[in-house]
Amino acid sequence: MRFILSLAGCVLLCMSTMASAADYYVDITNRTGYTLYYMYVSPASSKSWEEDVLGENVLVNGDTQRVTLTGYTNPYFDIRLVDEDDDSYTFWTVDVSTQDIVVTLDHLD
Repeated sequence: MRFILSLAGCVLLCMSTMASAADYYVDITNRTGYTLYYMYVSPASSKSWEEDVLGENVLVNGDTQRVTLTGYTNPYFDIRLVDEDDDSYTFWTVDVSTQDIVVTLDHLD
């Protein structure tokens, strides 16, 4: 009986952990007048940037890129974009469940 209760508890714990992870997305629109070459999106609690989500692609002025964020436990992310002149635009603690990003020269670091 104890074994069954322990097993049931483990299953419930695993299910609650899986249920707390979610998929999010954010649409990022480039209105800088420059081509964006790098896009880093990391959980707001992270101390470092994750991989460039553009990879081999670029985000030309006027275009929008949807970034899908899978398996995270909360919707707060830091976002850094780098353009062709190596200028950066950083957005801190963005709630991607409620807002998208439009990058302009006003956001230049």
